[in-house]
Amino acid sequence: MRCSPFRAAVCGLLLVAGLQLLYLGLLPGLQPVGGRRERPGPRPGPEPGAGVEAEAARLALQLGLRSGGQPEAGGRYRLYPDVTGQAGRRGRGFGPGLGLTISLGLATHSSPNNLHHLPGLTRRWQGPISLALFATQSDLSEALQALQLLVLHCPGVRELVTVTLVTPATVRPPPDVPRAPALQGGDERGGERDPLCHRALEPVYRLRGRYANYALANASYPGNLLRNAARRALPARHVAVVDVDMLPSGGLYRRLLRLLDLRPTAVADAAATVYVLPAFEIRRSRRLPSSKAELQRLYQVGEVRPFYGELCPRCQAPTNYSRWINLGPAPDLRVAYTLSWTDPWEPFYVGPSTVPPYDERFEQYGFNRISQACELHVAGFSFAVLDDAFLVHKGFKVPGEFHAQKDEENRSNRALFRQFKQELKLKYPESPRRC
Repeated sequence: MRCSPFRAAVCGLLLVAGLQLLYLGLLPGLQPVGGRRERPGPRPGPEPGAGVEAEAARLALQLGLRSGGQPEAGGRYRLYPDVTGQAGRRGRGFGPGLGLTISLGLATHSSPNNLHHLPGLTRRWQGPISLALFATQSDLSEALQALQLLVLHCPGVRELVTVTLVTPATVRPPPDVPRAPALQGGDERGGERDPLCHRALEPVYRLRGRYANYALANASYPGNLLRNAARRALPARHVAVVDVDMLPSGGLYRRLLRLLDLRPTAVADAAATVYVLPAFEIRRSRRLPSSKAELQRLYQVGEVRPFYGELCPRCQAPTNYSRWINLGPAPDLRVAYTLSWTDPWEPFYVGPSTVPPYDERFEQYGFNRISQACELHVAGFSFAVLDDAFLVHKGFKVPGEFHAQKDEENRSNRALFRQFKQELKLKYPESPRRC
């Protein structure tokens, strides 16, 4: 029997509908909902940090730890250079054994409870950074996971930071480094507001409450050893040595590079000069200033004050803040004035690679940076204060926030400092300077 055109069209539509139903029935992963089958929603992409890069980051840490490290300070500590493998993977970069020299870098140090400051420091500095991270047995595993998260998800850390892990000699690294928790969602291209980096910081922030300052369990915080370790891992002609919780002024890295290119005319004796970065602290509720103009406005209304302004005013007073704050912003960095060191000044500075190392006997709290500044003075260095560069610490430093043993540590290190000053007379017998 012949089929009319209408019947043929209906038959064709029924055939197509039947094939579509057959196709839907064969799709994997369909679940019955309310008696019907529904197509699943779009599958999320691969979890960032759950694939090849995450495994590479974990294996790099494991390989670095299995090297056994290097004994330091009479065998009391072990150092694991470039433990994240970042310097080696960059190739172009810096780090131990690469045989390369860079013009300028930043050396810093941290315990796990301060690691959350690292992404902010990398965003503001925007140049090479060497971090010496101190971890004890009780927080090593979490510190390793935190490092993985920061390296994988925070672009500044991934691109700019090399890490030297420092542990007490008695610490035994885990046989298998735990993988950091996988993160979902976000976009790796977000810069300062990067959502994945923000997510990565959530478990890192949880480390903040572990202990106050240097109140470590069964360990002393070897601040000067860490500063030296960070400097050694950064073969730069000039190095800014900065605590991890202090942010430099905006664009400082590139502005310093321009100044250092002109250094033969910037100061009379550039090889024996360190460039002082005036340090401030800001009320915790305020946004950290990037420019000197912003800093000046906040300073005038009492929202910013000199660093350690309440705890130890004499420790920063020689910087001469009243003179510095009234100098106007400038398009290029210049030396505003040059000072001689006076006790107990402990300036933050950018110095040449020839500056003497920090004395590693000073641990915990007190006299660690003062002792090195004192030696710089005796060794013949001058201190050139820059007119439009600064550091800012988030939050006012107040007595109640320190750990219970701070005063005892300070007394012990004061006695060591007296001995240290006598030793400098023997180390620099020709120097007319004393401290």
